Amino acid sequence: MPGRPDMGGRLVVVSNRVALPDQTATGGLASAMRAALQERGGLWFGWSGKVARLSGEVHRLRDGMVEYATMDLSRSDHDEFYDGFANRTLWPLLHYRPDLVDYNRKHLAGYLRVNQLFADHLMSLISSGDIIWINDYHLIPLAAMLRERGVRNRIGFFLHTPLPAAGLLIALPLHNELLETLARYDLVGLHTPRDRRALEEYFLHELGATMRRDGHIRTPDGHSFRAEVFPIGIDTAEVAQSASHADEHEEIHDLKQSLEGRALIIGVDRLDYSKGLPERFLAYARLLERSPQLHRMVSFLQIAPPSRGGVPEYRQIRRELERSAGHINGMYAAPDWVPIRYVNSSFPHSVLSGYYRAARVGLVTPLRDGMNLVAKEYVASQNPEDPGVLVLSRFAGAAQELGDALLVNPADTEEVAEALERALAMPLEERLVRWRRMMDVLERQDVTAWRNAFFRRLVE
Repeated sequence: MPGRPDMGGRLVVVSNRVALPDQTATGGLASAMRAALQERGGLWFGWSGKVARLSGEVHRLRDGMVEYATMDLSRSDHDEFYDGFANRTLWPLLHYRPDLVDYNRKHLAGYLRVNQLFADHLMSLISSGDIIWINDYHLIPLAAMLRERGVRNRIGFFLHTPLPAAGLLIALPLHNELLETLARYDLVGLHTPRDRRALEEYFLHELGATMRRDGHIRTPDGHSFRAEVFPIGIDTAEVAQSASHADEHEEIHDLKQSLEGRALIIGVDRLDYSKGLPERFLAYARLLERSPQLHRMVSFLQIAPPSRGGVPEYRQIRRELERSAGHINGMYAAPDWVPIRYVNSSFPHSVLSGYYRAARVGLVTPLRDGMNLVAKEYVASQNPEDPGVLVLSRFAGAAQELGDALLVNPADTEEVAEALERALAMPLEERLVRWRRMMDVLERQDVTAWRNAFFRRLVE
């Protein structure tokens, strides 16, 4: 049975999805984990993304120092674990939307069953010296299940979403049975001090835990763990380098030509109700209403790849945005000008960085977000001699680090419209100062610094 590790063991990453060697690593988690594993060597385990007749078949692949192991899920396991409890119960709760929580005991049973499958397969994949790093809300109880099987390795957990206050968490039926399993990790990482306070207060006031002098949270049954803040970053140098060569892409040339000298506002978000997209469209409409001098002078490009099509709320928001974009264009468009371009497609990072660089304003206004790396990518993509302006929701985790953005409440359409007007008119001197200060943060706290800080703390 795995014992207490020496610190020279492999890194074992566990996440819901795995970015295989032949796949583009999308998102901060995938990029960070791939880089850590390539640097240190180790194993990445998770769902294959495939729905099979039965759950549990494991596919293994080696690429240099990294081994990949992925597991298929049956249709019922996928629907109850992923579409069900993870994305119709936990996701809305963690994003402060209790009104959208769809709780079903059958879905909870599926969530726990799939986590048990993860634990069963991990037992044959890990050894005593391994350091295990589990990621995100899909796998909250996994450490407790591994501990039940006798695993004593160091196990860390990182939550990539926000964490609401205890008053919301207790709205989840059987919340204590799920969330108290976090105490079986050695280290729980969160994006912001607000998230850490929420976790501490939940354990102290709802579960009767105590805070020890050394910073550990100790539960009444004797388990203890640390909760600490590690704001995830991006590969700042790579994003900046990619953006600097963006003009080599035909797509960037075509976009600039279509603008005909107009200022571009850009938003890039997965199609999700947490991203504040309906409110964003209303704020842009309000900008056009209050500032007629901007007609024909500005265009708004919103890229929103669809996701989780099996969840009704996602189909609904897509229909809502299509109606809103059509209404705005019907109100304000001219024969030579389309005010809003709404695109339900995804683009490679190399193209996106060019789109960011071409935009005078980056509009990032989620209602709640764990971090929001689009905000950081927009800043890193800017031309150092003529940077754009970031308009950022104060409820995104990135707002804790990027105070030189124009911070807004995304629900206040007037405030967002005012910020857009200010951003479009901001003189170069002010833009340079604000961009440089934000870029200093991104260069200092990049994705390498994030994963190294978490890993170093986990093995201490």
